[in-house]
Amino acid sequence: MSENADAPVILCNEPGSFAWGVIAERHPALIQKVRDAFPYSPEQHAALDTLLKQDTEGKIEPLAPDAHDAEQWAHWGQGYFGRSWFDAPFLWVESYFYRQLLEAVGYFEPGPWQGIDPFRPFKQAELRTAEAAAELRALDRLVKEPVEVQAQALLHGSLWGNRADLGFRIASGGAPDGAADTPLVADDSQSLWALLATGTSATVCVVADNAGRELVPDLLLIDHLLHHGHAERVVLHVKPYPYYVSDATTADVVDCLRHLRQADGAAHAVGERLWEAMARGRITVRAHAFSCAPLPYADMPDDLRGDFAQAAVTLMKGDLNYRRLVGDQLWPATTSFAERTAYFPGPVAALRTLKSDVLVGLDASTESALNAAHDRRWRTDGTHALIQTRP
Repeated sequence: MSENADAPVILCNEPGSFAWGVIAERHPALIQKVRDAFPYSPEQHAALDTLLKQDTEGKIEPLAPDAHDAEQWAHWGQGYFGRSWFDAPFLWVESYFYRQLLEAVGYFEPGPWQGIDPFRPFKQAELRTAEAAAELRALDRLVKEPVEVQAQALLHGSLWGNRADLGFRIASGGAPDGAADTPLVADDSQSLWALLATGTSATVCVVADNAGRELVPDLLLIDHLLHHGHAERVVLHVKPYPYYVSDATTADVVDCLRHLRQADGAAHAVGERLWEAMARGRITVRAHAFSCAPLPYADMPDDLRGDFAQAAVTLMKGDLNYRRLVGDQLWPATTSFAERTAYFPGPVAALRTLKSDVLVGLDASTESALNAAHDRRWRTDGTHALIQTRP
């Protein structure tokens, strides 16, 4: 794994830290949630029990030798097997936990549970809420606004995901309800729009984060880019299999498109345009294996590097992609975003709500003000966000 000695790699062994809480608290709760969502067999329940015990008390065990990717994970996990889950790098541990969870429920194994997404009920439930319906109705108001207002609103909708409320509170800096007094900690949106000049034949890559109510705003932004000439083609990168509970897969993209097409008004029109754009090849969905690798983007394979090199800009959505983009390490917050992404093969922008400790690209005064006004949880509780661009 490409790690820089200038900043310590984030581990999970500091009690009370965000990473420690994910392993000690979030993973056990998730195992129970998955268990309750499906009528799993006694064998599957036993495998989930084993994973729970290993995660909280035991050592990291390798995949069974007959697992389809056992050799790959053996390579990725060199030096980690046999250690406590708390003593391995946070990025690797989280990725491996989800791989082991899929193993426990038989996702990859031939049989009746093969290909059954253990997180699908949670993703679909988000699309059935009153809040989701209200967000789509808000589009009817938004399309009456000037195009520039629409563009900024949709950008912030994609940034804030399911906290955006698609009420698009532009007057308060695009922050969602409850966060109007917390502007973006970094805002390079002008630089981003400069990379998306209208009337070009540009290709834009969008690396998706979550499904459900967070993927819908991404699709709305993609429609705006295509409909108003900011891009001729969009390549949407999703996960090849379920990952990190709510990360988007191809099936989730289809669910969201159907959700839009079944809506009324402006949302329905967007859904029809997106459906046609996919049929015409203006939107291409990619599910590269590297999207589920426990590695930083600095280690991306050549074919993926080639995809990103051809894009006018790559939009990296969400917290996990940010960690992989800049390196999952405890960088000083004033570390240059441009320097941390200098390896990336083309222009890149991060749209991220802060949900982990990793952070770069802040000026010293901003960091000082945030630390004075809030405790350290402002880095991890999702109340702050950033738009960072490296042309």
